[in-house]
Amino acid sequence: MSGAKFKTAVLGATGYAGFELTRLMLRHAKLARPVLLARESGSHGALEDFYPQLTGEHLPMEPFSLELLKSRGVEMLFLATPHELSRELVPQVLEQGIRIIDLSGAWRLKCAANRAVYGFVDPDASVAAKLDAEAVYGLPELHREQIKSARLVANPGCYATSIIVALAPLARAGVIDSAHGVVVDAKSGVSGAGKKPTQKTHFVEVAENLSAYSVFGHRHTGEILEQTGLRAEDVIFTPHLLPIPRGILSTIYLRLKQRSTFADVEKIFREFYAGAAWVRVFAAGSLPQIQHSVNTNFCDVGFALAEDGKRLILVSCLDNLLKGAAGQALQNLNVMQGWNEREGLN
Repeated sequence: MSGAKFKTAVLGATGYAGFELTRLMLRHAKLARPVLLARESGSHGALEDFYPQLTGEHLPMEPFSLELLKSRGVEMLFLATPHELSRELVPQVLEQGIRIIDLSGAWRLKCAANRAVYGFVDPDASVAAKLDAEAVYGLPELHREQIKSARLVANPGCYATSIIVALAPLARAGVIDSAHGVVVDAKSGVSGAGKKPTQKTHFVEVAENLSAYSVFGHRHTGEILEQTGLRAEDVIFTPHLLPIPRGILSTIYLRLKQRSTFADVEKIFREFYAGAAWVRVFAAGSLPQIQHSVNTNFCDVGFALAEDGKRLILVSCLDNLLKGAAGQALQNLNVMQGWNEREGLN
């Protein structure tokens, strides 16, 4: 039926990213109301029990099963689940002919050495290896054509998105002097750590504080290396926890191979992102701030060039729950369905 709306399901809607995704999907004109799934068979209730701002929406949560997906005619499953659960479920769901957008880190990495940080133990290693090779990294600005026909899209990490969007144009243009190193100083709001509270994300620990964590060991490092082509020994990435609910600001320090002008660098960015719906390149004299990108699906990029024409500082900002997670997932769905990438995200 030509007027039928596209049917989706979300597993893990009670987490921050899952909730944001559900909220976006409810206002997407081309989507039926999503089927919301719980991880455990004994789970019950409704999403508004966890998020009272959805009161009146009547969003029941049902136990996950392949039979339920088939009976409801689900065509796309979004996984907002722990990495290990995604590794377990994806092969089973794909066998049912249902496409997947996975918000976890389960399928983002091609290199086994980079993937080792997760310590995956797969039920069937040969099947997992095939899916590792098949999965498409879900950054539309880099892989739009592959995403269109993908069965499995691995939604990028939030830090990784902010950093890759800033570095990819320069890396692909071959202008980065990587021998001098690339330093990434990134800061995220607390929601980036997920909904489950820990001692490090407790209000008393975070408020009026700024702390570094996962130094030389953050899971998004592999994504940055694989998507930019930079070597591990040339990149230093240090994430920090900001005492704000959401948003990421990444400041990136690097040197260019040849003396350049602001116009030279700006041309690289504007040509690379020409027509990109959700990347804004800031003009000379203006740098992005978290407050300008929060609650939007934009990744904002600006830069400053030293008088020597070689030392370059990039600043990239986004909302870690939107362009860094749920918004990007919905953008990927739009690409996969051939819809306008702004659909449901304005």
